[in-house]
Amino acid sequence: MGEMVLDKQFFADSLAKMAELTEENRDYWTKLDSDIGDGDHGINLSIGFRAVNANLQDNLEKAADVTALLKKSGMLLLSKVGGASGPLYGSFFIKMGKDDAGKEAVSFPEFAGMLKNGVAAVQQRGKAEIGDKTMIDALQPGIEYLEAHKNDDDPVAVMEETVSIMKQGAESTIPLIAKKGRAMRLGERAVGHKDPGSESSWMLMNVFLEEMKK
Repeated sequence: MGEMVLDKQFFADSLAKMAELTEENRDYWTKLDSDIGDGDHGINLSIGFRAVNANLQDNLEKAADVTALLKKSGMLLLSKVGGASGPLYGSFFIKMGKDDAGKEAVSFPEFAGMLKNGVAAVQQRGKAEIGDKTMIDALQPGIEYLEAHKNDDDPVAVMEETVSIMKQGAESTIPLIAKKGRAMRLGERAVGHKDPGSESSWMLMNVFLEEMKK
């Protein structure tokens, strides 16, 4: 298999699909959040990604590189989205491209590094660890696998396994007691409910996978 190259258009297409996914799952994610949180996770992400999508073509045309496109999109999420998800997802996209300034396209190993940077930003802002019943339970195990396999011969297979691990991570939040966010106040009553951020995060990462397959 030849080397995979992911250009600005790939990231723009992925962001557009993420906006679609958010609309489709707004009520589902909000229902998850209403069980243990403020009940606004899907609504907030919908507001944020609508803004991303509305500005996407303009940002794509004006962005000199992949980094600028992701940063502009992250800033919109940061400014438009309330609750915890805005700062977390905003930080993810802003920091995702921090090592790739000047590049109009990246290789798969570079893309793996971008996702690693994004997750590190989420962890830094949210101060969450695995087991705290947050999106880190989904993202971190997947990123660890991705980092270990980023130079394998089949990037799509690596990304498929990465997303699968993230999905399992989201499932792993169901029996946990929350140690972060609004769900923390519920104590053992949060047990039996999936963390909404862990669910939205693996589903959004799956968009990158689906775009890679095209």
